[in-house]
Amino acid sequence: MNRNVEVVVVGGGYGGVTAANSLARRDGVSVTLVNPRPRFVQRIRLHQLVTGSDDAVESFGEVLGGNVRLVVDTASRIDTAERQVSLAGGDTLSYDYLVYAVGSGASDPGVPGAAQFAHSVSDLEGAQRLRSALAATPASGPVTVVGAGPTGLETAAELAELGRKVTLVCGDVLGPSLHARVRRPVARRLARLGVTVLEGPGARVAEVTSDGVRLDDGREVAGAVTIWTAGFRVPDLAARSGLRTDTAGRLVTDATLTSVDDPRIVAAGDAAVITDRHFRMSCQAAVQLGPGAAATLLRRIAGKTPAPVRLLFAGQCLSLGRNEGVTQFSYPNDKVNALSISGRPGAGVKEIACRFTTRQLVSGARKAGSRTTAGAGRTEATRPEDHTTPTSTRRSA
Repeated sequence: MNRNVEVVVVGGGYGGVTAANSLARRDGVSVTLVNPRPRFVQRIRLHQLVTGSDDAVESFGEVLGGNVRLVVDTASRIDTAERQVSLAGGDTLSYDYLVYAVGSGASDPGVPGAAQFAHSVSDLEGAQRLRSALAATPASGPVTVVGAGPTGLETAAELAELGRKVTLVCGDVLGPSLHARVRRPVARRLARLGVTVLEGPGARVAEVTSDGVRLDDGREVAGAVTIWTAGFRVPDLAARSGLRTDTAGRLVTDATLTSVDDPRIVAAGDAAVITDRHFRMSCQAAVQLGPGAAATLLRRIAGKTPAPVRLLFAGQCLSLGRNEGVTQFSYPNDKVNALSISGRPGAGVKEIACRFTTRQLVSGARKAGSRTTAGAGRTEATRPEDHTTPTSTRRSA
């Protein structure tokens, strides 16, 4: 390699960090990661941030390799012709290759009143606002959680374990991603915690108000705080940049995670979709897609043909409060089966999974080198201990 290959990674979640660390281990490859926040967010712990049992963040100094330059800013557009990323702060970054890893956030429910009155727990800022709202609400004030997927189940149980009066509005069924047999211990745990579960054809929210929700069948559910956990959306950066996306706004790629429009762009995480192949938007997928995207780029840089990325799933781990949980096992293709671990062992498995994921990131960071100073030929947009002032940095072409 006659010169350094410049790679820009857009997004510092699980997929972006694992991709950046994998790329930064290769000599001759310079990696810049762009992220809107100065800290890494553990999305799998955001429900714990709401109740105060975890802050759900890690320093990038711990999980991001020292050979990766961190730029705290937001990408506003990708110019594929010029190979540049425009940043919201006004600067631009040039690249030879780009990893698209912008992640996902709360979806627009499209339900009257939801945007005005409902809280989200799918990103750091939403979880922080929710925590403040709960702190300002009397402990006796009822809480309504809309959505009975993993986020809704974990949030409802976490709050109920603290003594909150919680109603969980499921829509059609409790835990739709779970096997029918595995839903039973989940339902029993919620019942012991005092959670009121509403499910069935009429249990869909038609309107959110300042003091609760109205269901399709006309029932009124009181709620001093309403939390919306149903559905995710991805940023529209790809669409705004003229790249092909699916109906959900995810960047369309081939089996090697390469954009179908541009061989210099690969994707990792929730914001990507492989043509004719579905995978669940999850941390479990992202930590595999990140290294997969890096492998595709490194083979392409070396003049070799990238290989299709393989995804293998083990199941889903749910914490149902701090004391109990459920682990739903699956086949490698992510199809769930009837095997599960529940109770305290289930909670233990979930905690082990969370800690293991963080250890994986820390291990990848160590392999990606120790952080160096500008005088040694590397620059930083923010120090790992600086969590207050976002900074953007220009890189020359």
